[in-house]
Amino acid sequence: MMLSVQLGRLTLRNPILTASGTFGYAREMEGLVDFSQLGGIVPKTVTRSPRIGNPPPRTVETASGMLNAIGLDNDGLDYFLDHHLPYLRTLPTSIIGNIAGKTEEEFLSMADQVANSTGLAALELNLSCPNVSGGVDFAIDPSVTKRIVRAVRDRCSLPIIAKLTPNIQDVVPIARAAADGGADAVSLVNTFLGIAVDWRKRKPILGNGTGGLSGPAIKPLALRVVWQVARQRILPIIGIGGIANIDDVMEFLVAGASAVQVGTVNFYDPTASVRIVQQLPDALKELKAESVAEIVGSMHPAPAPTCG
Repeated sequence: MMLSVQLGRLTLRNPILTASGTFGYAREMEGLVDFSQLGGIVPKTVTRSPRIGNPPPRTVETASGMLNAIGLDNDGLDYFLDHHLPYLRTLPTSIIGNIAGKTEEEFLSMADQVANSTGLAALELNLSCPNVSGGVDFAIDPSVTKRIVRAVRDRCSLPIIAKLTPNIQDVVPIARAAADGGADAVSLVNTFLGIAVDWRKRKPILGNGTGGLSGPAIKPLALRVVWQVARQRILPIIGIGGIANIDDVMEFLVAGASAVQVGTVNFYDPTASVRIVQQLPDALKELKAESVAEIVGSMHPAPAPTCG
């Protein structure tokens, strides 16, 4: 059974990754997760300078999901490279760094610094964080998306993954712009912008007001975006959104994702990703497939809409 997948220049042993912001820097999961089972780990997003994040409360549980407004709380790129990456590079799986810049220039300076580091298999560009000022703006403009991806690609030899926002009318032009800029893959999707309200206090619950919705509630929406982009055959897709079990994974794969990131489920069941990897061969056998690649995008076309 061939579980390995190819995303442009990036090869993974299997299609199951952990999503940025839900797995810490992996050290937090040591003792709970067999890292060698995973296709890869995407550690928490790193910014140029340290960030204290948004005011609390930063998370709130919603129906079948979670709103978060962490605000990219992190110790900065220098700290990541000096303290987190030495540990991450010892792990028996692929490590995909994730960076976010406040400006285009920050993305480029960070890419320059990451290019001189070892231990990363690829670099994911967080162009779409919905609860940080400015972060979402990059991924709603095709020209800006293409320019950032191209400039990072020119400075950094690592495979490049563009993480895109669903908070836009049509993601397809943005995905195409990322491809034109030289991205090896796109991650679809980041969280959906939402709000939770305390009606008794007549105010938002989150300290930031709005936050990013994740978890099972967004899976149908994320699947739709993956399917729409996959039909255009633009570039490989990493599916994200409400993935908690093997059925969720298989839905994303047949809809057109070549790999997936397991996210919110890590907060309440950190062993889910390993269990999914172990169940993947049997799921492929059920479809009489001998490899993951055989089933990617194999969903039958939707019937034409009718009136009446």
